[in-house]
Amino acid sequence: MSISSSLNASVAGLAANASRLATISDNTSNSSTYGYKRAVTDFQSMVIEGGKGSYSAGGVRTTTTRLIDERGALVSTTNPTDLAVRGRGMLPVTSETSVNVNNGDNPLFLTTTGSFRPDAQGFLRTTGGLVLLGVPAAPNGTIPNYPRDSIDGLVPVQINANQFAGEPTTRVDLSVNLPATSTREGAPGDTESLTVEYFDNLGASSNLIIVLTPTVPANGASNEWTMSISDSETDVDANGVPDVVGEYRLTFDDTRGGGGTLANVDFADPVTPVGGPYVPATGVLTINVDGGPMEINIGELGSSIGLTQLSDAFAPVSISKNGTPVGSLTSIEVDQNGFVRASFDIGINRVLYQIPLVDVANVNGLESHDQQSFRVTPDSGSFFLWDASDGPTGDIVGFALEESATDVAGELTELIQTQRAYSSNAKVIQTVELSRADPISLPVEIIDCVLDRSLLMDLRVCSATIALLFVRILDIVWVFRMRRFAPCDFRNLQLCCRLKRHSDGRHWRMFAPVSRFGVALNKPV
Repeated sequence: MSISSSLNASVAGLAANASRLATISDNTSNSSTYGYKRAVTDFQSMVIEGGKGSYSAGGVRTTTTRLIDERGALVSTTNPTDLAVRGRGMLPVTSETSVNVNNGDNPLFLTTTGSFRPDAQGFLRTTGGLVLLGVPAAPNGTIPNYPRDSIDGLVPVQINANQFAGEPTTRVDLSVNLPATSTREGAPGDTESLTVEYFDNLGASSNLIIVLTPTVPANGASNEWTMSISDSETDVDANGVPDVVGEYRLTFDDTRGGGGTLANVDFADPVTPVGGPYVPATGVLTINVDGGPMEINIGELGSSIGLTQLSDAFAPVSISKNGTPVGSLTSIEVDQNGFVRASFDIGINRVLYQIPLVDVANVNGLESHDQQSFRVTPDSGSFFLWDASDGPTGDIVGFALEESATDVAGELTELIQTQRAYSSNAKVIQTVELSRADPISLPVEIIDCVLDRSLLMDLRVCSATIALLFVRILDIVWVFRMRRFAPCDFRNLQLCCRLKRHSDGRHWRMFAPVSRFGVALNKPV
């Protein structure tokens, strides 16, 4: 049993080292593949119980593992949508075929890096067919809540290179000084006007017309103004005159400590107010223009920022607002938190998507697929979608790719070790086969020759070697169509087999035509 177990164990050793050689070959061939994860073959011994004084070889078995948690170095690129994960977490992707089918069922794959570029439909995909997934942003650029334990909130990231964008104006900050002399007795009562441009929901330019009328008293100074705000796009009565969307009475402080600042803001007509109320804590009043509500910041009460009444000059100190006209897309970038930002030629950028990072409990339990992608399995555990740089995950690096995790020098070292182990197992098999050679298992044509081997036995050649020798003799004789060997002396054997004396004069060796086999006689002839 020990001889048979040795043969079986060596065969298992050949298979095990063949598996290890396959992983080494795969690792070496992918040493330049971005995002490749190294595969390793682990050996485990098998034990077969034997009786006392005997031992049976159990052999070896192997398990192959892909070390997905090992990360390669990051290298810089010139493509803004070349993405790599720095730290824990993986990018969510799906297959190009599922996106083209467009049935809403996109399988989730994971990868640690990818060179994503827009295709003909604008989907960010790799050359291997992996499409990037993300959470679409709301029109105002915010990311809505989405389920973190499923892919229901993820959609393929699609970029329209010809898209236009504009932002409507929702807030105007006014900083204007009004002449204090206009509210004194005897003043002419001249009005002051101001036009402020804003952008509507379609990116078109519109105007707010602000008219400030002083209250001229009979005696002293009133320090009071009436502010009327009209919208150039609002004409409810269709008379061709912009409608008034806000009308307020402004009262300024004339004390020594707070002279010239706002003391009170109220509706011009409290019975039928026009516009929204003024909020003293923020200094903001709200009006409704054609596109929706708009905040007008005129300053807090007692503040020198906003509307003031000083001296004798009307001076629009500062007018600022948000919103932009329509602009064309110029570039796409992904920041460290996974926000996909589109930049436009009007100087604005808009959040289009957020790329979450997928994390599982056992990264090495993921199932490997083509294009350096992986899928969740029961061994990996369930997944969770994290915001990049949040929780245990790392961040996303643009303009970068992850190199292969293969160490070529280490793989070549393991290759040498595997080759030696493979050769050693093959040698054991060869030895076992020689020791098990038996004349009765040889072809009938050479049985007589083998039985007539006394001359070689006198030279102390083992029977297994004699058997193999006569098998090779049969190959030669068959060429000359001889069915049997007659008993021959050693000289005839030398003639048929082309046995030649070794240079040391002490051994004989068989050469061509039996070029595949040589036998050395261990006793001088």
